[in-house]
Amino acid sequence: MGLLSGVLLDKGYFRVTLLLGSLLFVFSLFMVSIADRSKYYQLYLAQGLGMGIGGGLLYVPSLAVQGHHWRARRSLAMGIVVSGSSLGGLIFPIMLNKLFNGRTGFEWGVRASAFLVLALLVASNLLMTSRPPARAANAPNAHKNMKAILTDVPYMLFNLSSLLNNWGLFFPFFYLQLFAILHGIDSNIAFYTLAIMNGAAIPGRIVPNYFADRLGPFNLLGPVTLVCAALLFALFGVKDVAGTMMFAILFGFFSGAYLSLCAPCIASLARDPSEIGARFGPAYLISSLGALTGNPIAGALLGLTFPWWKPILFCSISSALALVIIVVTRNLVAARKKTHLV
Repeated sequence: MGLLSGVLLDKGYFRVTLLLGSLLFVFSLFMVSIADRSKYYQLYLAQGLGMGIGGGLLYVPSLAVQGHHWRARRSLAMGIVVSGSSLGGLIFPIMLNKLFNGRTGFEWGVRASAFLVLALLVASNLLMTSRPPARAANAPNAHKNMKAILTDVPYMLFNLSSLLNNWGLFFPFFYLQLFAILHGIDSNIAFYTLAIMNGAAIPGRIVPNYFADRLGPFNLLGPVTLVCAALLFALFGVKDVAGTMMFAILFGFFSGAYLSLCAPCIASLARDPSEIGARFGPAYLISSLGALTGNPIAGALLGLTFPWWKPILFCSISSALALVIIVVTRNLVAARKKTHLV
């Protein structure tokens, strides 16, 4: 849905897209609370399909629309916006765990989260607006020229690097808790590794973007990707509580930095401000394939015997390959713009 919502943003349908996405997402979340958990199709329709489509209509335009309002501090603005997902990732797991295991139970625990999401989306619909940029006279159809966008070599290389990096980037968010428990760490401590990573990602999504406005987002994306790849490889040496907590903090910060820097990188590749939304759509469509397939691949590599070296090696090599492509892309963009501050 990112492809569709990005194009709709450039066509001036931001408010309609945001409203439809909000209604569908909240409705689907309420449907999760009444779905029969023994029937897979009900959970798939409510959480997999409904919330997926609703989230796709919300996320891309909410991020891309910042390009309409910000120029000098675009990276910082996008970083602050993206940090909201980390804040949610810090709050919701703890909140739902307490509700599910308390007197509230699963159904009303999900409904409580749905009411909270409803209130936040109402505020979003009231506060967020688009401001379509005036199009240059010599490029009135830039936002429609998808062929030119999809044949832009630096842009497509960047999308490929995002796909590869997403193969490995989300592995700790799904498997670090299990990894810690199977290495003898108390389950209560292991549970909070997800909240720690999301908490560390909040400054990670803001601080690097502050410097990206001065140094260029691509100049920071490379080093951040290098650290993420090194940390994934460092999982081979994580065996105790101290190592697990340190890994969660560092990986949360740098993975958050990577995810927040991607948005200004995409925006900086636009030849005209009127095509920012059109570039965000395909970019997140392609990169989402990595997020979609990465963890199932890691799970298949783990199998039933949990040979952790297999997914760790797969994820770290994927991030290393992404780094190589990012360096190539950065050099191409620098040559195009005739500046090293890219």
